[in-house]
Amino acid sequence: MSRDELTRLEGAAQTERDKLIVRILADTGMRLGELRALRVDDLVSRGRERFLRLRGKGSRERLVPLQPALYVRLERYIRLTRPEASSPALFLTLNKRPGGVYEPIAEPSVQHMIRYLGEVAGLGKRVYPHLLRHSFATEMLRREMHPIQLRDILGHSSLAMLDRVYSHLAPTDACAALITALTEE
Repeated sequence: MSRDELTRLEGAAQTERDKLIVRILADTGMRLGELRALRVDDLVSRGRERFLRLRGKGSRERLVPLQPALYVRLERYIRLTRPEASSPALFLTLNKRPGGVYEPIAEPSVQHMIRYLGEVAGLGKRVYPHLLRHSFATEMLRREMHPIQLRDILGHSSLAMLDRVYSHLAPTDACAALITALTEE
């Protein structure tokens, strides 16, 4: 997905919670399970740097950088929408369940929401959470992010996954990279 399509996808969302879910998936490349596992205390600030603490596959923890504006949006979301929440989960259902509690958002709910937003935004393609992860990784490689840094952000244990999954970059990407490398000499 292009950055324009991602912006349209976020714009189709009606609530700040849904907008944040789209933006976080698009700007961090995290897995859906990692998004669902986020807790309020997973916002981490270290000096001027902002992160989300993720629990990935194999119970490995990692810090994923966040743009400052997204961090501020998340802080505001927590402060304004979470006062009566009893769950530490960051993203909860919009409606109270029997017993008067908000529950963590379910995986099928996020999948359905992303698919629906793609239709509302008129993207003309099947949109799903993992597509946002692939789009993030592809964009970062196109912007010449170092593969080891990208591997760490995505939570892969080796570069082999990047090689297998993201080897689809177009020949024009290789051409642009080569021209850029040769002109920098």
